[in-house]
Amino acid sequence: MTPVSTPAADPGGFLESLFAAAVARADPMQVMAAHLPPRPEGRLVVIGAGKASARMAEAVEAVWGPCEGLVLTRYGYARPCAGIEIVEAAHPVPDQAGLEATARLLDLVEGLGPADTVLALISGGGSALLCAPPEGVTLEDKQAVNRALLASGAPISAMNVVRKQLSRVKGGRLGAACAPARLLTLVISDVPGDDPAEIASGPTVADASTPEQARAILDRWTIAVPASVRAALSAGVEPVRPGDPRLARADTRIVAAPSQSLEAAAELARQAGCEVRLLGDAIEGEARDLARAQAAQAREIAAAMAPGAAPVLLLSGGECTVTRRGDGTGGPNAEFALAAAIALDGDPRIHVLACDTDGVDGAAEVAGGRAGPDTLERAGRAAAQAALDDNDAHGFFERVGGQVVTGPTLTNVNDFRAVLILPGA
Repeated sequence: MTPVSTPAADPGGFLESLFAAAVARADPMQVMAAHLPPRPEGRLVVIGAGKASARMAEAVEAVWGPCEGLVLTRYGYARPCAGIEIVEAAHPVPDQAGLEATARLLDLVEGLGPADTVLALISGGGSALLCAPPEGVTLEDKQAVNRALLASGAPISAMNVVRKQLSRVKGGRLGAACAPARLLTLVISDVPGDDPAEIASGPTVADASTPEQARAILDRWTIAVPASVRAALSAGVEPVRPGDPRLARADTRIVAAPSQSLEAAAELARQAGCEVRLLGDAIEGEARDLARAQAAQAREIAAAMAPGAAPVLLLSGGECTVTRRGDGTGGPNAEFALAAAIALDGDPRIHVLACDTDGVDGAAEVAGGRAGPDTLERAGRAAAQAALDDNDAHGFFERVGGQVVTGPTLTNVNDFRAVLILPGA
């Protein structure tokens, strides 16, 4: 694999080629086959949820042929399958389609026996797509909780603790519903640390979180929720705990992870002559704060570079958050790129790209944003700061150029951030 652009001649195109390499490394059609055993004897049921789940199902049928099953994915992310039914629903806030499909999925695994096998295909986004609220909690209540969580700035790990306590499928409950059948879960990770209990809120793996922790999270981030939600958390219905016999025949394997995608981009950059510095694949925090920190690091590197030195590339992944302050249209990756542009203040040597590998960053069908030395010139610093204050990063990049639009990538290994530092003349 060679880059489609070179760092110095076309920095923006070069960064986009790195992002494309990262996404390609996590394509289910490229990674699934190596993790599939021979097709099991007896009844086989394929279930799943997430932004990559339909593509995962397509990859399964490419190896095993038509299968019985039902997989739930985001609107626009369906793939053609011969036997597995693909249902589309809303993300990041659940809707009626997700509620109904989750009920059908539970019906599908009911009554399976020890000679049967369930293959679960789980990826990021499954937490919103799988919607089965506990008794007394309505779909509207769940929608209110999701919106409040997304606007709070709480990290994904904290959000998922709350989600697990308000579900009849998350926190291992879906896995328990498959017993006594054999259960193999294949996972594409989109969370820092690649913990299967965090990916899509761990529907098929045991969980250690508690209702008390969920209530503390709501208080910590001052998240307002309906009274029915507080009542459900007070009832204290726990997830499926480690050692639960219903998961005794369950096996979980991660088939793609952020670290692998970052390494694919890093290798491409090395081939292009860059010095690559991997900052980590599990970085969390407020997007604008992280952007300022990486911009400061990049400027320090640029100041120390000798003329003719190799370009330096900072790569990082993880999941940033945005605390909602304004009424604009944005997402954590575009906000990172915008905040970095402001912090870099037109530095002629530094270029930035930040995108979500699923092709959707926050509240728009846009993967993220790209900023360079002329970004502030096109809008003015005051306009850029106003957009950041209003959480309108997508609106800003739409107006001045710099949006990265991929459409559905059919995978999801979380955020991809690249900061390119070129030597001076």
